[in-house]
Amino acid sequence: MRIAVLGAGSLGTIVGAYLAHGGMDVELIDSYKEHVDRLNEEGAKVIGTTEFHARVKAITPAEKAGTYDLVLLLTKQLYNEAILQEILPFLHEGSVVCSLQNGIPEEVVGSIIGKERVIAGSVEFGATFIEPGVSNLTTEFSQFKQYAFQIGELNGETTDRIQEIKSILDLVGGTHISDNLVGTKWSKLLINNAFSGLSAALNGEYGDVLDDETGITSAVHIADETIKVGHANGVHFAKMGGFDVESLELESEHEIEARIQTLRAVMEPSRLLRASMLQDLEKNRKTEIDYINGVVPKLGEGKGISTPFNEMVVKQVKFAEESQTVPDFDVNVQAFKELLAH
Repeated sequence: MRIAVLGAGSLGTIVGAYLAHGGMDVELIDSYKEHVDRLNEEGAKVIGTTEFHARVKAITPAEKAGTYDLVLLLTKQLYNEAILQEILPFLHEGSVVCSLQNGIPEEVVGSIIGKERVIAGSVEFGATFIEPGVSNLTTEFSQFKQYAFQIGELNGETTDRIQEIKSILDLVGGTHISDNLVGTKWSKLLINNAFSGLSAALNGEYGDVLDDETGITSAVHIADETIKVGHANGVHFAKMGGFDVESLELESEHEIEARIQTLRAVMEPSRLLRASMLQDLEKNRKTEIDYINGVVPKLGEGKGISTPFNEMVVKQVKFAEESQTVPDFDVNVQAFKELLAH
C-alpha cells in the first residue's frame, strides 16, 4: 500500500516516522522545504515522552507522482480547497482519504474528492513542532501506544478497508474503530471550542482557563452551546475516555456549578496545554477559528439556538489575527464577564 501523510507537521512527522519504521511505503508531504530536506537528510526525530528516530522519505507538494492508496490528511482546514484539488490527480478509484483534521471537515472533503473515498479519523495524542525534522510527543508514551487514533466509516459500518487502515495505524499507536466517528469528532470539537478557543482568545494555558472563574464558566457555556447545536443537527456525541460529554448540557442555570466541577476534573490532566491557535497568533498566522468555534454559530443558524460565547471567542481571535496582536487575558476576559452578567 502506498501512503501519503499530507501535512507533515508535529503530528504528521510522528505518524510518518512510525509508519516508515514499520516498513510501510510512505511519503511525508509538506510545503516547508527546510523541514522536508532535514527529514530526508537526517530522518524524523521524535522527542518528549519518548526518544525515537526513523529514516523517512519526504517531498514537497510539487514533487508528488503516481497515485496513493491511502492519504492521511493532517493539514489545516484553511487550505482544504486548494490542497484537495491538488491531490485529486494522485488518487485512483479505490483510494481512501482519512481526515485526521480538527473540527468536522468530512462533508467538505467528500464534496471535493468523493464521499465514497472518505473515512473520518480523530487524533488522540498531542505533539509540538520543535524544529525541522524534530517533533515533540507531549502525550504520555504508554497512553499514546494504547490510544492514538479513532477511525470510522461515515455510516458507522465496520468494513474491510477500515480494518486494514486500523492495522496500518496500529504501527503508530493504538487505533480504535468507532461506529459513531461523527459523534467522536463533535466531542473533540466541544473540547477544542471550550479550551483551545478560550486559550487562544484569552492568551493562556488550559490551566489558566480552569483556574479563572469567568474562564471556566464561559467554557461551560461554550460546551452547552456546542451540544445544543450538535443535537439540532442530529449528532449523538460519543464518550471520550469513558466520559459522557453530553452530560455537560445545561438544563438550567442552577447546574452551572456542577458543570464547572466536572470540567475541572476532566480537564485537569491537560492544564499545561496551549492551543495551537494561540501559537498561530504568536507567529502572526491565520488560525482555524472558523472551523472550530465558528462551526457552532454557523450550524446553529435558523435553529433558534443562541451561541454568544462561541461567537465571542471567534470575534476576539479574529481581532487578534487582523491586528497581528496577541490577546491580553485580563482585557479579553472582561468581555466574557459581561456576557455572563446578562
